[in-house]
Amino acid sequence: MIVLLVVISFVTFALFQIGPADPAAAACGQECTPERIDQARIALGMDKPFFVQYLDYLSGFVHSRTIGAPGALTVCAWPCLGKSFQTNEAVTDVLARALPYTVSIAVGAVLLWTVAGVSLGLLAALRKGRATDKLIVGAASGGVSLPIPVTGLLLLLVFVSTLHLLPFTSNEISSPFGPAGPLGWFGNYLLPWVALALLFSAQYIRITRTTMLETFGEDFMRTARAMGLPRRRVVFKHGVRAGITPIVTMLGLDIGSLLGGAVLTEQIFSVPGVGFTAVHAAQSGDLPVTMAITMMAAFFIIVANVVVDLCYAVIDPRVRV
Repeated sequence: MIVLLVVISFVTFALFQIGPADPAAAACGQECTPERIDQARIALGMDKPFFVQYLDYLSGFVHSRTIGAPGALTVCAWPCLGKSFQTNEAVTDVLARALPYTVSIAVGAVLLWTVAGVSLGLLAALRKGRATDKLIVGAASGGVSLPIPVTGLLLLLVFVSTLHLLPFTSNEISSPFGPAGPLGWFGNYLLPWVALALLFSAQYIRITRTTMLETFGEDFMRTARAMGLPRRRVVFKHGVRAGITPIVTMLGLDIGSLLGGAVLTEQIFSVPGVGFTAVHAAQSGDLPVTMAITMMAAFFIIVANVVVDLCYAVIDPRVRV
C-alpha cells in the first residue's frame, strides 16, 4: 500500500510539474509580469532540479517543512501539502473543511444503496423467473440508465421546488453534531443520498442477483438442502456468506471513490465537499489543492482495497484455508 502511494505521488507530481501548465504563472495570478513569475518560481522551489522538488514535496508527508520565497519563508506544519494558490491557506485546512461534507454524503448513501441493492438482489434471486424478479430487474435496468444529473435535478424539482417538502441543501450543515442536530442533518442530505442510491443500488441489485444465482447452484448448497436444513439457514448462513464477496469488493471501491469526491452530486446539490473543491481548484489552476485531492482519493481507494482483502477472511472461511 505504501509503495503504491509513493508511485502515485510521483506520477501525480510529475504530471503537474512537467505538464503544459506553468504552476508559477498560476500561483502568480492573471496580471503577472515575467519578473513576478520568476519570483513565484523561486518561491515554489521550481528553480531546483525535478527530483529535489519531488523529495521536498514528499518530505511534507513525514514532517513539517519550510516553504516560500527566500526572506519570507514560513513553516508548513505536518502533514504539509503546500498552500493554496488562490487563498494562500494550508491545503490541509482546505481538505479538512471539505471532507466532512463528503463523508456526510457517503455515510447515508452507502447505507441506503447497500441495504436496498443487496436486499432486492437477493429477493430477485429467490424469486427467479417470477413477476417479482422481472419487476426488480426491470427497475434496476432503468436505475442504471439514469445518471446523477438527471435524478438529482428531478429530485430538486419535485421535492424542493414543487412540493416544498425538503429544503435546499445548506452548506452550513456538515455533520449531525452541529447546531442543526441529527434531524436537520438528515433532511439536508436526504436528496443527495437518494440520488446516489438510485444509481448505485441498481448496480448492486444486478450483481447480487447474478452472484446469488451462481452460489445457489453450487454443490455445497445442494448438500445443505439435501441434509434437510431450514431454508432460511441455507440461504443466509451458507448462500449469502459465500456469495457476498463480490459485493464487498464493489462496496469497498465505491466507498473509496466516493470519499475521494462525489463530483457530480456535490455540484448539483451545491455541497462544498471534496468533489466540489476539486472542480473549483482545477478551474482556477490551484495545483496544490488539485494534487492533494488526487493523492487523498488514491489513498482512500487503496485503503479500501486492503480493508476488502481483510474482510474476505472474516466473511468466507475458505479464504482463510
